[in-house]
Amino acid sequence: MRYISTRGQTPPHSFSDAVAVGLAPDGGLFLPETLPQFTAADLARFAPLGYADLCFEFLRRFATDIPEAELRPLIAASYTRFSVPEIAPLKQLGENLFVLELFHGPTLAFKDFALQLLGNLYERQCRVRSEKINVLGATSGDTGAAAIHGLLGKPGTAIFILYPDGRVSPLQERQMACTGAANVYALAVDGSFDDAQAALKEIFGDQEFRIRHRLSAVNSINLARVLAQCVYYLWAWLRLPAHVRSEAEFVVPTGNFGNVLAGWLLQKMGVPLRGFRVATNQNDILHRLFTTGDYRLGPVRPSHAPSMDIQVASNFERFLYYSVGSDPDKVREIMATFKATGGYTFTHFNRDTFTASRCTDAEIPGIIKTIQARYGYVADPHTACGFKDLAPDRPSVVLATASPAKFPDTIRAAIGIEPTDPGLEVLKVRPIVKNKLVATPAAIRAFIEAHAV
Repeated sequence: MRYISTRGQTPPHSFSDAVAVGLAPDGGLFLPETLPQFTAADLARFAPLGYADLCFEFLRRFATDIPEAELRPLIAASYTRFSVPEIAPLKQLGENLFVLELFHGPTLAFKDFALQLLGNLYERQCRVRSEKINVLGATSGDTGAAAIHGLLGKPGTAIFILYPDGRVSPLQERQMACTGAANVYALAVDGSFDDAQAALKEIFGDQEFRIRHRLSAVNSINLARVLAQCVYYLWAWLRLPAHVRSEAEFVVPTGNFGNVLAGWLLQKMGVPLRGFRVATNQNDILHRLFTTGDYRLGPVRPSHAPSMDIQVASNFERFLYYSVGSDPDKVREIMATFKATGGYTFTHFNRDTFTASRCTDAEIPGIIKTIQARYGYVADPHTACGFKDLAPDRPSVVLATASPAKFPDTIRAAIGIEPTDPGLEVLKVRPIVKNKLVATPAAIRAFIEAHAV
């Protein structure tokens, strides 16, 4: 299996090389040259598998340059730090309502599914290639913590995580800045997540700097992130009652579009998922896109659901590539227009099987209260966005993307209960070690120059 760039100006890469590079040198995102197809016989064979074995069966079609004898234990090791044996439990709340819990990993967020695996892939790369690696990422909240905890103390690695200072929850910051690990650098930048992400992309565009410091991207622009997330959709679909599978809509709280794109890609691989609801908070560029065809920047407004405080959805470019007939010239034209003007209006936008909803900050506490009263279930603020405007006439699977314990202030204000988690309680007494930077490529480059391995 080879991997090509959405912008068509990078030679095909192997899986390991695409993972190591992260962002394609031409500024595009890597995708498989072809998507494998899963048959009904494959799905029947997958049904009894545990999570790690299912992940192996899926990823072996993509990581074809890693011997299966190495890949299987690497994947198995990636799912040993989850607190429940099911890894991703599917819970039924009502006749037509299911919740897929994705927050039982070490940092209590769905990002752990991909970043525990990515950390092990990086460790293997360092060992096999006898080289060191510097990992750079930007986060609006959960990605940074999950990336850090995938690489904590791993030899030959350093990890630099940019996050908007004062715009993540206090516990999200502590998960990044209280690890005590010598290879971890929490970089609190001024501005928004989009400012941090723009600086990151410019740094990766500097090929001399990227190559000299062996930089790799840990954001969902890294294809391994998206592929690993495909697996929990497959896991959930296999566990739905048979009469529900063909009708269920997956409702996905999303900001950067990577989480919901993973499910859509699985659908394109032959798994009969009905469709997807893109659930945004008040930073609603994706809602506006899927309802009007207009993809246009707006101001980033801090919210109760900070991991979704994004107005530039990087993974949209992958969907765009397929929606314009896999034409890299058209992708480059659209992305250049968006970069130059801050917007692009699609005359005939192909929404495929996507719908969208938008949840304001004012609505989130009320939704949390209603869910708790109706079902006895406590949802975090991001997951609460998924409960807005559920279709009454068909089953829904809401992806629970983070533990409510990460957002105690919002939960307490909504329902008078303060959720806790032992791992988070420990962090509350540790000192915060962060490095404040301006959100410019020059400042970030200088910091990496001084601290890279």
